[in-house]
Amino acid sequence: MLWQRIGMVLLIVSIGCINQSFYCYGKYAEKPFDRPNIGKFSKIATDCNFFFEKQPFYLLQKAGFMSEEKEITIYDIAKHLNISATTVSRGLKDHPNINKNTRKKIFDAAKELGYRSNMFASSLRSKKTHTIGVIVPRLNSYFMAAVLAGMEDAASREGYNLIISQSLESSEKEKSNAHTMFNKRVDGLLVSLAYDTESIEHFEPFFSKGIPVVFFDRAFTHNETTSIVIDNFNAAYTITKHLIDMGCKRIMHLGGNVLRNVYADRLKGYKQALKDAHLKFDEKLVHISSLSEEAGLKAGQLILNMKERPDGVFASNDTCAVHCMIKLMEAGVTIPDDIAFAGFNNDPISKIIQPNLTTVNYPGYTIGESAVNGLINHLNNVSSIKNTNSIVLRSDLIIRESSLKKKTL
Repeated sequence: MLWQRIGMVLLIVSIGCINQSFYCYGKYAEKPFDRPNIGKFSKIATDCNFFFEKQPFYLLQKAGFMSEEKEITIYDIAKHLNISATTVSRGLKDHPNINKNTRKKIFDAAKELGYRSNMFASSLRSKKTHTIGVIVPRLNSYFMAAVLAGMEDAASREGYNLIISQSLESSEKEKSNAHTMFNKRVDGLLVSLAYDTESIEHFEPFFSKGIPVVFFDRAFTHNETTSIVIDNFNAAYTITKHLIDMGCKRIMHLGGNVLRNVYADRLKGYKQALKDAHLKFDEKLVHISSLSEEAGLKAGQLILNMKERPDGVFASNDTCAVHCMIKLMEAGVTIPDDIAFAGFNNDPISKIIQPNLTTVNYPGYTIGESAVNGLINHLNNVSSIKNTNSIVLRSDLIIRESSLKKKTL
């Protein structure tokens, strides 16, 4: 190895000298093939010498004599403890055949020497990275925070790590995230689709490689996946019926993009409840938006501008509902007497607003936990995500003051 490095140095020196000589010859010769005099060759030699004086660190680095600090391996730990590398390897994996005292010595030595496990090499051997990719529409929501908490707990129990990214409600960003996750070689992928995603072709590389994909909340039907959802149709039907039972006859629905299953199903549930109560569906009472804080305020202004205002509002999330309420109450509208309100998700904000908001409890933690468990069970061949199209979790109506036009409880 030493002679190879010396040979490399000599090779680099030779190339450097030749290159510098050509440079110097071109610089001092009057014509390409003029015969230079001795003085000019002396100048060439001087310039070449200057080249070598300025390049020693570069040459040594190229030859490998000035490499970065050496990475500690299991062989260094083995030498340090005077045991075999196999014993070190097993000890670092908590193998039961290695006694407790030896394992402690191995871990102590690893810490002392600065050993880092080579996860990349381990992944190449096992063909697993023990990482799960997660793509969410946005991180700044209580519901998604609860989902991720459930995912993290379930993943850590099984020795998996999460790589989390957000699409920011953009299908193009979602495509980029999916590409990154694929190149990160995640063992599986959990996805809640962006607001404007129309196709899931960007997940085809996962399907073709047999990498499991599980959708949650905002799902897409595909024979290679399963979805973790609630019965959004039934939840919307129940909450709309509750408003009808409170005496509401002109109910407005603040919904989201019907490209997404959750909003499409909630709209269908709302319409079915009206139909069953023999109330006419009015297209003008359906307002589609991003369901953000700003969207809630705009919806409030829209209601204030109506000649015939609704007597009830069902919003597809609590954020939009609460900010719509705020706008209306600032204008003197009484809730629930003038307009009864109901939201969706059971976010903390629903219990802060006065009056407290009637809503649907959306079990985010359970959704996240179930999504990870289903994915890992598939990876461990316990069950297959292809055996069922969707897993439907329970949701509950939570009745609070915002919808109680009359005493019923």
